[in-house]
Amino acid sequence: MRTITRTPLACLIGTLLSASAASASVLDDTKFNFGGYVKLDAIASNYSDGTLPSGNIGRDFYIPGLTPVGGNDEGTAFDMHARQTRFNFSSKTQLENGKSLATKIELDFMATPNGDERVSNSYSPRLRIATIEYDGWLFGQTWTTFQDVAVLPDTLDFIGATDGTIFVRQAMIRYSNGGFQIALENPETTVTPYGGGGRIVTDDNSVPDLVLRYTHKADWGHVSGAALVRQLAYDDGGLIDSTETAASFSISAKFNIGKDDIKLMYNAGAGMGRYLGINTANGAVINANGELEAIDSSGGLIAYRHLWNDQWRSTISYSWFEADNEVALTGMGVTETTSSVRVNAIYSPTKALSFGLEYSHAERELENGNDGDMDRLQFSAKYAF
Repeated sequence: MRTITRTPLACLIGTLLSASAASASVLDDTKFNFGGYVKLDAIASNYSDGTLPSGNIGRDFYIPGLTPVGGNDEGTAFDMHARQTRFNFSSKTQLENGKSLATKIELDFMATPNGDERVSNSYSPRLRIATIEYDGWLFGQTWTTFQDVAVLPDTLDFIGATDGTIFVRQAMIRYSNGGFQIALENPETTVTPYGGGGRIVTDDNSVPDLVLRYTHKADWGHVSGAALVRQLAYDDGGLIDSTETAASFSISAKFNIGKDDIKLMYNAGAGMGRYLGINTANGAVINANGELEAIDSSGGLIAYRHLWNDQWRSTISYSWFEADNEVALTGMGVTETTSSVRVNAIYSPTKALSFGLEYSHAERELENGNDGDMDRLQFSAKYAF
């Protein structure tokens, strides 16, 4: 019998060929997709009681808690940006056990701290979504299970009816079976100091947020309900070491009326904080004993979309937010209510291309009675691929 001795180079080549063959086998069973859109937004904003400085995120899209109050009208501010432009990449692999594995990564350029409007308008990409899905399980970052993404209104603004909308993306482990979902999601507590003051972001939670959701779908649309149970926690390493358990609920629905639709959402409970209205109110406040007390809040939205014909459509929406602040603890300088209404007209000469014009009016009032409003006119051009 003849013995063949393989040189190190031959071994390396053999290993690479084997790895290449294995990789090719996986690729044969994997489908890749990419998509996204390019979007230009031109925004003119007039505030009744002050203004937002250059580079403020509230000039890129509507954030209820940033509407200026108690100042002077400084005229109209005009901004133009393409930061909402986004890109997503996904894959789906058919595994040898008969099940499938799916992944998704999505990026855009909104809400990043670097970049300015002086010369290059260079903005860094940010991670929106990064998920792995297998056999009913999801691992990664995506929309919170407490949010019904399907009832976000068709608006030019980045979010739209923001005041009363649950809107959070975060890391989680989620299991789905039919219309039922249960998830453990990344926790984070925002706190108002005793007597009022700047927001405290604690990062002291010891357990994840728990979310349960059930959705019923039919030809007429869908209805969905969700519950959130979370721990509010703050430990300053000194006098304060407190936790509080809070719970809240969300009910949402979409009703199809021919080609038109109506979207609804209502949310209420204790300690929602950052989940509602992009953190218009904090989740808790510190009392005189150095302990946390959950802040109650509520809000909702209603939106009607009408298709005029195959190329024109319009949406009118209204949303609101209300915080039940214990002013002896929070002080009088916190937001009590916000609301906004918007109406638009969108023209799509083809399915992928759209041009739109949107008017919105927003109001904000503090517990001390100071208030302010915003009028905004927005033009958008968008190509989806």
